[in-house]
Amino acid sequence: MQEEPTSLRIDDPGVRALFTEDARFQSWLDVEAALAQAQAELGIIPESAAAEITRKAHLSYLDRAAITAGLARTGHPIVPLVWALDQACEGDAGGYVHWGATTQNITQTGQLLQVRRAHWIFLRQLATILTTLAGLAEKTKDMLLPGRTHGQHAVPATFGFKVAVWIDELGRHVERLLGCEDRVFVAMLGGGAGTLASLGEPGLATQEKMAAKLGMRPMPMPARTIGDHQAEYVLLLGMLAATGGKMAREIYTLMKQEFGEVEEPVPPGTVGSSTMPQKRNPKLSQDIIAAAAQIRALVPLALDAMQTEHEADRTTSIMMGRALTQACELTGDMLQRFVVLFDGLRVFPERMRQNLDLSGGLIMAEALMLELGKQIGRQRAHDAVYEAAQGSVVQSRPFRDMLAEDPHVQARLSAAQVDALLDPARYAGLCALFAERGAAGARDVAARIERRLKV
Repeated sequence: MQEEPTSLRIDDPGVRALFTEDARFQSWLDVEAALAQAQAELGIIPESAAAEITRKAHLSYLDRAAITAGLARTGHPIVPLVWALDQACEGDAGGYVHWGATTQNITQTGQLLQVRRAHWIFLRQLATILTTLAGLAEKTKDMLLPGRTHGQHAVPATFGFKVAVWIDELGRHVERLLGCEDRVFVAMLGGGAGTLASLGEPGLATQEKMAAKLGMRPMPMPARTIGDHQAEYVLLLGMLAATGGKMAREIYTLMKQEFGEVEEPVPPGTVGSSTMPQKRNPKLSQDIIAAAAQIRALVPLALDAMQTEHEADRTTSIMMGRALTQACELTGDMLQRFVVLFDGLRVFPERMRQNLDLSGGLIMAEALMLELGKQIGRQRAHDAVYEAAQGSVVQSRPFRDMLAEDPHVQARLSAAQVDALLDPARYAGLCALFAERGAAGARDVAARIERRLKV
């Protein structure tokens, strides 16, 4: 989302830098170094060769111009890099670079190293968001507003309840992201067709050691056609984006003048329109909604990329790589905007209360029905309150007046009782409790993230 003007006022979370060409090359070099170290420990290549390969497996030692020229000449993604590393190594060490590996072993493992670094950034962002939401939930736990279903007033709720709902979903997304790590961040070393013919039985031990050096797990079956673990990560980001889009859409809606219940940060000097000076547009919310939609649109691409033919197919590798890279970049953009949005979100409880009272007490129909139902039965009470409520709307008469004329209400509820039952503050259910629990849960999840990132 770097093309968006908001990018210049939002801190860069650092995700896009992980997927530059140089970063991609370096991740491949990291895998080549780990491969050489593992093979040296198993006696497959000389220890001196592994030490030299490891020492030179940094872009700063390689001829960058030669790599670029090689890419243009060969049309191959990694061979020119292998050549450059070979040439940079002293003695005969270069002859042991890429021993027994095939391109996808290195490129896929390297990309998952990049994705894992992005994964850590996402977790930090989510911890920040959840901590901020915890405070927001507590602050707004008693701020009454209309609960809305089907776009219409339903029963009273609080803004803190809305926040608790967001926290609940985000907490499960964190659980999913933490839970997928052992499945997703795996190293592959299967050779040309995934059969490990190039290394034989020692290849399994090589893959295990290589993975351990990269802080990953080895693929149980290092077949090049397996992509479900990569697709899973795109799916998880898609689910996170679905929640993110929903949250941003709620802010976007409640920021409309017709609602006026919240406002995302609008720093001084912000221009909403080139022709309408009054505009205070929900730029962050719109950015988030757009990014979330783009992330979700990458899910079908990742699923299609699992349809690999025979033992390997570069077509699907390209598709999966694109889905992973773009999903990660957009997720970093989306979450960083949430960090800023919630940190500066303004809430307007007076307007929330005004909106709550718009229907003249109709939002309290359920409370009246249940109280009356204790005496005449739920369905008969529903019918009586229904007639009064619908009459209030159709005839444009106060709900209280319509209730006063109903014989069932007259006979069983006093005017004082009706007044009390029309007070929305008495019918917010467990909103405050849910908000408090949500706040505590958010802090627990944030603390869990911090513990994970220290490992």
